[in-house]
Amino acid sequence: MVEVTRRDVLARTAVLGGAAAALTVPASASPAVAAPPSTPGPVTVGPGDPRYRSLTHRGRNARFSGSPDLVVVAASAEQVTAAVQQAVDQGRRLAVRSGGHCFEDFVDGPDVRLLIDLSPMTAVAYDARRRAFAVEPGGSLGSVYKSLFLGWGVALPAGATAEVGVGGHILGGGYGALSRRHGLAVDHLYGVEVVVVDARGKARRVVATREPDDPNRELWWAHTGGGGGNFGVVTRYWFRSPDAGGSDPSRLLPRAPEAVTGFTVSWPWKGLDRRSFTRLVRNHGEWHERNSAPGTRSAGLFSVLMLNTRRSEAAAYLSGQVDSTGPDARRLVDAYVAALGRGVGVEPVVTREELPWLQAAAAVQESAPAAFKVKAGYLRRRFTDRQIDVLHDRLAAESAGGLDGTVWLVSYGGRVNAVAPEATAVAQRDSVLKALFVTGWKAPREDAAPRLRWVRDLYRAVYADSGGVPAPGDVSDGSFVNYPDTDLADPALNTSGTPWHALYYKRHYPRLQRVKARWDPREVFRHALSVRPPR
Repeated sequence: MVEVTRRDVLARTAVLGGAAAALTVPASASPAVAAPPSTPGPVTVGPGDPRYRSLTHRGRNARFSGSPDLVVVAASAEQVTAAVQQAVDQGRRLAVRSGGHCFEDFVDGPDVRLLIDLSPMTAVAYDARRRAFAVEPGGSLGSVYKSLFLGWGVALPAGATAEVGVGGHILGGGYGALSRRHGLAVDHLYGVEVVVVDARGKARRVVATREPDDPNRELWWAHTGGGGGNFGVVTRYWFRSPDAGGSDPSRLLPRAPEAVTGFTVSWPWKGLDRRSFTRLVRNHGEWHERNSAPGTRSAGLFSVLMLNTRRSEAAAYLSGQVDSTGPDARRLVDAYVAALGRGVGVEPVVTREELPWLQAAAAVQESAPAAFKVKAGYLRRRFTDRQIDVLHDRLAAESAGGLDGTVWLVSYGGRVNAVAPEATAVAQRDSVLKALFVTGWKAPREDAAPRLRWVRDLYRAVYADSGGVPAPGDVSDGSFVNYPDTDLADPALNTSGTPWHALYYKRHYPRLQRVKARWDPREVFRHALSVRPPR
C-alpha cells in the first residue's frame, strides 16, 4: 500500500491540476481592483543569480527544465505588461508560469528566452463594481479556496489538488470534486483581464466579460476552456455564477459544504483475475453512466479509480468524497462501493473519514518534482469490454511489474453536462468520466524510454479502433486541453485522421482561431499545441 500512496501523491500533483515598458491603460480597460501600493518588483533574474535555478526548476514535471535568458518575477498587471513588451521589443520567445503543473515543455522548452513568473500575484478580493470575486493568477487553488471560504463562505468548483496554480488551471476549463454538483470553474467565470499584443507589437491590458454587449466578449469566451499560452497573459479573473443575483457576495458563487465524507477502497491483485478485473471496471463505468445526469442524487459524489501495474499491491484503488456528512452520505458511499464490487468476488479494504470541507479541499500534498508522462481521454460511456481486456493485460503483465504505471478513471458529468457546448470553449459536455494514462520515474536514475514506450503502447492499444487516439464517437469524445499531450500531433501516433485540435476543441477550433487572429496576430503566445491563426 506504500506504493499506492506514493503514486497517488505523485499523480495528484501532476494531474488534478494543470496552464500560460510600462503602459498607460485606457480608463475603459482599467482594472477594478488596483495592485496594492507596496507591490514589489519586478524582479529580473538571470543565469548566475542564486535564485535562477529555483525559478527555472519550479515546474512539477522533472522531464523538463528551462534555461531562459531572463526570468521576470512579476507582482502586478503593470509589471506583466512591461515584461511582455520587453520580450516583444527584444525578440525573445516568452512563456508564463503560474503554479508550474504543465505536463509538456510549453513553459520549459529550449526556445523560451524570457519566462514570466506570476507566483507573487495571489490576491483574492470582492469587486463590488463588477459584483464578482477578483482572483489573481499566481495563487494556488488551495489558497483561493481558503480566501473565498473564510471570507464569504463560497467555493469555486475547480481542481482537487490544492497546490495547482489558478492561472493555467482555469484556462483549460478547471474541474474537480464539486464540478458534478456545480459545473466547471469556467461556468462561473465572469471576466478576465488579459495582457495582449497588437499587430504593431504594442502590449496592453484588456478586460473581457461575458456581458452580451461587451465588444471583447469573444476574448472572454476563448478563456473559458481555450487553454493557456494562446491569446495573452491573464492577470486577473473575475468569478460570479451566471444565475446569481443581487450584491451579497455570499450568494454570488456556490456555497461551500460544511464538511465532506472521504473514502478509500482497495482491491488487491491477489485473487483479482481477468474476470473480476473486468467486472470491477465495467461496474464502475456503468454506475457513472446511470448517475451522471445533471441534478442526479449522486452529483455530490466524486472519485478517482486508479488501476495499477503489479508494482503496486493494489490492482485497483478508489479515492473519493461526498460533499456532505451524516447517514445519507454514508449510505451513498456504501451503495456506491457495493455497486462497484457486485460480482467481483474480491473483498476490498474500505476506509471512511469525515472532514471539515476546507481541510479536505485546501490540504497541501506537494511532493518533489518528478518525471512523468500523462495521456488522456473523455469517456461518454464506459470502456468497451475489449478496451478493459487491454487494460488488464497491460497492467497485469509481468513486463510492467517494474514500472510505475496507472490508469485513472475520474468522475465527471453532472452539472457539467447541463451547459451547452457553445456557451464556453469546453466542447465536451456529455461525458461521464475522464481517463488518464500515467507513468512516472525517478530521473535521471531511471530510464525514461521504457516508461514512455509502455504508456504510449497502452494508449494506442486501448484506442486501436479509432486510430490510436480517443477520437469523438459513441464511447470517446477527444481529450482535455489541460492534460496536453504532444503525441496527439504526431502522425505516427495518431492515425485517426482527426487532428490534435479537433481532439481538444472539436468544432470550436475555427472560432478560437478567429480570436487568435484578432488578439494575437503576431503569434507572440505560442507552443507546440497552441491555437494557430487561420491561414
